[in-house]
This record gives sequence, C-alpha cells and structure tokens, in this order.
Amino acid sequence: MAIVTSKKITSYYERFKTIEVTFSKEIITITGLKTQQVYLKSGGDFWPCVVFSTSFQGAKVVANAQSGLFQKLQAMNNSVSLRFCFKKPDQEAPVTFFVATRVSGYTPYNGSQEMVLFSLQYTQRPPDDLIEIMGRVLDANVNSVKRKDERITLTPDVIRKINLISKDTAVFIQGIPRRCMLRDISFSGAKVIMMGVAKFLVNREAMLRFDFEDPRESLSLKGTFVRAEAVEGRKELVALAIEYNDQVPMEYKVRLNDFLGTKLENRSETPAAESAVT
Repeated sequence: MAIVTSKKITSYYERFKTIEVTFSKEIITITGLKTQQVYLKSGGDFWPCVVFSTSFQGAKVVANAQSGLFQKLQAMNNSVSLRFCFKKPDQEAPVTFFVATRVSGYTPYNGSQEMVLFSLQYTQRPPDDLIEIMGRVLDANVNSVKRKDERITLTPDVIRKINLISKDTAVFIQGIPRRCMLRDISFSGAKVIMMGVAKFLVNREAMLRFDFEDPRESLSLKGTFVRAEAVEGRKELVALAIEYNDQVPMEYKVRLNDFLGTKLENRSETPAAESAVT
C-alpha cells in the first residue's frame, strides 16, 4: 500500500467529503473492512451493526431495532459512536477506531419489522484512517476515468513497485489459455506480445490474467483485441492491444492509481523510471 501523507489525506477530505460509498462486496474486499467487528457503542452498551455506506460526513448502518438500542439512544440524546475495523495488507493488527455520531433519522430496512437503517451524522471530522482508506478508493475511481489512457510501460522497476509477480502471463481466448508477455498497461487496457496471426486475433474477445503480491491475488480482466502491430525481427510474434470492458476490478484500479500517485509526488526518480509513464 502506498504511503499517504497528511497533505494527501487533507486533499481526500476536501475533494470527497460529501461522496457516499456503499459497502458492496468489492468495496469490503478492497478496503479490508472486518464486518464482524463493526458495532455501535452508546454509554457502556454495544450493538452489532452492518455498515451500509459512509462518506466523510456521515454513515448509514443497519441494526436490530428490538435490541434496546432505541431506548438507549433516547436516553443519550441520539448520541452514539460507530466502531470501524479494517485490515490493512501491510499491517498485522487491524486498524480500529470510533467515530462520534448523532442519529439524524431511521427507516425500516427492506420492510423488516426488526432491522432498521439508521442515518448517522458525524459530529466532527472522522479519523485520518477512515479518510485514507476510503479516499484511496475514491481517488482510484476518479483517476480510472480521468487518466484512463495513460500507459505504464512495465520496466523491472515498475513491476516491483506495483507488486506484479511477472509480466509473463496468460490470455484466455475462447477459454483456452495462451502464453503472452505484458508490454504496458493502463486503466482502460493493455498491450501484450504473443505468438499468433494478427488477422485471426483482432476483434476477438479475451481475458487477461494478472498475478500480484502484497497482498497476493489474481485478477482476470475481460476485453477485446482492438489492434495489432508487427514485432520487429520476430515474424511469429504479434503485439496486440486489448481494450477492457466496463467491469474493471477495483483492486486493479487502486494498484495502478497508487503507482501513478507516487510518480506525481516523487520527482526525484531516475530517468528510466520517469519514462515508465508515457
């Protein structure tokens, strides 16, 4: 995970403070939210809850309405603390913190008589950990559109920094794996070199596999071969550009955005590394 400075955290807060992020399965995975360790605290009492969404100004949580929570909120003038718990890949111990909130409203959840969706308003700026974790995801999502065609040439230094295990990988065409080598990648696509005949591959659908470490994960990105180029001196090889479809995994976006963000902040890189982004 890239190091996030206090300046970057302030930027995240100012840019994204009103944007609400829903905790889908993908967002839970990329943020490392430990769903079983999230709860509400009021006075000395605790209630399990599910975080439905959060911004930097408030959150929505689902909790059991028949657990005595309403009575406690009434006694505490609707004040309640929300406990978050995240597991960062570069830290053994999970990151936990409380956010002071006030209940601003509630409604039955999906028509249930027991479960209630509470709207919580943060009473102060949330901890930097929450801003960093959610801001990193929001920033990647914005830049995946803003900088979608910015190509990253996979030099050995770049491969190390984005934690790609190898640029030798596989591309699946009609479910059949074919060996290939990654030349460059972007938010919107990639270029690979492989054996084959261009006219039989262009406009074919394909699925490209990426193997990363720290954390270890394999991602499969679907797309289409949109153009081909000859490889000088190697008639049996062809360079193919693949354009991803709209279902690019958030994990992929965050990894590329972390690298590009580091490049912008660190201008003292070697010339070879500086030329990696073209």
